[in-house]
Amino acid sequence: MNDQDILARIQSLVDEEHELRGAPPGNDDPGRDRKGRLKRVEEELDQCWDLLRQRRAKQDAGESPQEAEARPVDQVEGYRQ
Repeated sequence: MNDQDILARIQSLVDEEHELRGAPPGNDDPGRDRKGRLKRVEEELDQCWDLLRQRRAKQDAGESPQEAEARPVDQVEGYRQ
């Protein structure tokens, strides 16, 4: 996955997050857990941003950005912005 792929995934997740947050309360599809999905979208966004930062840091340090790997959610969730 290259930077453009990661950025495209981030945009897709941001669009989904806006859709989930903008849906009127009470209009949930019974088979769809909006809060749970929103949490998963937020977690995946954190992972994507972390992966992108790792790739850019490796490239700046003269290393291969391909060596960067997605970190577990519990690791990236605790980061401060």
